[in-house]
Amino acid sequence: PAILSDMAEKRESKLVSRLSHILNRTSLNETHALKERDQVTSLLSDLSHQLKTPLSNIVMYTELLSEGGLSTEEQKSFLSETRRQSEKMQWLMKSMLKASQLEQGILSFSAGYTAIKPTIGKAVSSVYARAAKKDIHIEMEEFPDRRLYHNPKWTVEALGNILDNAIKYSPAGSAVTIRLLPLELYTRIEIEDQGMGISPAHYNDIFKRFYREEQASQTEGNGLGLYLSQLILNKENGYITAAAGRDGGACFQIFLLNEVESSKGLHPSRLPF
Repeated sequence: PAILSDMAEKRESKLVSRLSHILNRTSLNETHALKERDQVTSLLSDLSHQLKTPLSNIVMYTELLSEGGLSTEEQKSFLSETRRQSEKMQWLMKSMLKASQLEQGILSFSAGYTAIKPTIGKAVSSVYARAAKKDIHIEMEEFPDRRLYHNPKWTVEALGNILDNAIKYSPAGSAVTIRLLPLELYTRIEIEDQGMGISPAHYNDIFKRFYREEQASQTEGNGLGLYLSQLILNKENGYITAAAGRDGGACFQIFLLNEVESSKGLHPSRLPF
């Protein structure tokens, strides 16, 4: 009887343990599902808010065009503005989806130690037309090329967003300067403008999704470019900070890992620091 009792207790203990495991797993799945639901809800809410203005503008311009009685120049102007607002909506949806996928790990990319100078050059090329339109000169201080840990394609997008931000908030005829400063573990890439600058109290806020400083509200923007740049750089084991420029304006500092002799062939996650 004692042996049978022990066996029954063991069976009961195993059943309780298994049931507990099932309940815990169910609880975790439910928590994960609720988290995903909240993320989707937040994404839809943000998209709805951001798309409201361009969509309203498209409806207004379309109604004006359909009523007729407009001159040829007015028609061209409204068509051009409708196209611009449509492109803005398309960019917003594409960028929001990309940011969300990067956050959740759905979208990933590989990185390695490769030359940074061509990457910076492509980023400058991507914003050259916008800079020329405002007569803004992009100056790149001379530096010897370095192999830094990054994905060229994605880093071009990250740097392009930062350069675009500098051009957007800088006055016509000013300059945006790019310089490279080697450090012990990282290399710091600085992008400095001569614009309105950023309040020190908001140096961290500007990298939040859709955040925009009050003083920048008069300039068209959506507060998504810097947020996306930060996500990309974090995926490369890098990071970005903001500071005051030397002559006013803002200075964005991008940090990417150096290639050192002991790190060749190693992934940054395995490096001894």
